[in-house]
Amino acid sequence: MKRAANSADDVAVPDGASALGFTPIARESMQTQVYRELRRALMHGRFAPGQVLTIVDLAKSLNVSTMPVRDALSRLVSEQALEALPSRSVRVPLIDVPRLEDLKRARILIEGEALALAVPRVTDAAIAEARRTIRAYDEAIAARGHFAIEKELDANQAFHLSLYEQSGSTILIPIIESLWLQSGPVIRSAMQAFDPTSKISGPHYHAEIVEALVARDVEAARRALALDISRAFDLLIDTLTSAEVAP
Repeated sequence: MKRAANSADDVAVPDGASALGFTPIARESMQTQVYRELRRALMHGRFAPGQVLTIVDLAKSLNVSTMPVRDALSRLVSEQALEALPSRSVRVPLIDVPRLEDLKRARILIEGEALALAVPRVTDAAIAEARRTIRAYDEAIAARGHFAIEKELDANQAFHLSLYEQSGSTILIPIIESLWLQSGPVIRSAMQAFDPTSKISGPHYHAEIVEALVARDVEAARRALALDISRAFDLLIDTLTSAEVAP
């Protein structure tokens, strides 16, 4: 056990990796590293909807003092990835049907526009990388159960964000990342629920997106992306709706 320094709110922190699986944070660029670690956890849905997060608990898990955690949480609240609560804690937003519908609509609109901008600009190297990511996604699905679902989540995120970066828009990318932060629990829950043997999988739609990019077909790219995004949200919307009407 050791004590973190450089903060009036210093707390005793345990040595080694935390129970939550966070990577211990080095002192250099600590605020940025804490933010990125929490951001990745949110995008991967490692926190459940409605879960309350406290500064002290996160600081212990990350093996840092409370100051960089407080700063990171404030930033994530401003990005609507978390909701501020009393007593210096935050909460992962709850999921309900209206919120799911809103997120789904926003993602299709914003990400569809980024992809449309990328169609005439995308490079052969970016297309080749997208195809490699699809193969990695397929391999992760085939090996499901042998490791955490993080490999599937990483492949899915890498595919989408690498193509959106081809749009050339510095305005759309941060908006998209904010939407992904809010969608993390949805994507994780859907991936865990999907049948890994189904032919209508994430890699299936990703392959359709790539073929549309190769053909420079904006509308085909938009359609494939909309189907890819909708499948996750529709699954959870149907699940919640069924639960609401059940006797």
